[in-house]
Amino acid sequence: MTYHGTVRPGGPADVRELTDLMVTKFAVSEMANNVYVLRCRHTDEQLLIDAADDAAAILAVVGEAGLTRVVTTHQHWDHHRALPEVIDATHAETLAGEADAADLPVTVDRAVVDGDRISVGRSELEVIHLAGHTPGSIALLYDDPHGTPHLFTGDSLFPGGPGRTTTGNDFDALMADLQAKVFDQLPDETWFYPGHGDDSTLGAQRNSIPAWLERRW
Repeated sequence: MTYHGTVRPGGPADVRELTDLMVTKFAVSEMANNVYVLRCRHTDEQLLIDAADDAAAILAVVGEAGLTRVVTTHQHWDHHRALPEVIDATHAETLAGEADAADLPVTVDRAVVDGDRISVGRSELEVIHLAGHTPGSIALLYDDPHGTPHLFTGDSLFPGGPGRTTTGNDFDALMADLQAKVFDQLPDETWFYPGHGDDSTLGAQRNSIPAWLERRW
């Protein structure tokens, strides 16, 4: 099956089959939040990115295998509405960026910072701190040893520009981090998965950076 990354609330999930991981993407809520379940194909261990809303839908996708970890990409309410219920049901470990951890509706078991590693069975995700959308916003990089890198960006990067910022300093911080830690480090074929909407590649967005800097959003 061909993965396209276009999902809608109430619609079917889209599944990407990598050599070591399976990525399931689906959307929930009136905010059309994307939720991602990563499953190790060797151990069946599962990790959830953003328990945005609709715990029943999330738990149905998770299935009987349960969850080992839930990572919240940032503190905004629409990305963690289902988090307490999902944690109650699965007893999964909770992780979030260090500067956002205290603002989540559950106790965060592990506050992560730039460069930390998070395991998904036999695979690992690298934490990339992207300050600006919120102080503790993080992206998660899966540098697939068998193919192109995969980057889960939360609300820090979308097709068409960076995530919303409320001050000029926040915009400058986010763009500086995106350029130094993402666009300057990863190849054009890197596929990224945002917190809302369709996916894209860094190569499809790279030439737009000057326009983003000029318009300042």
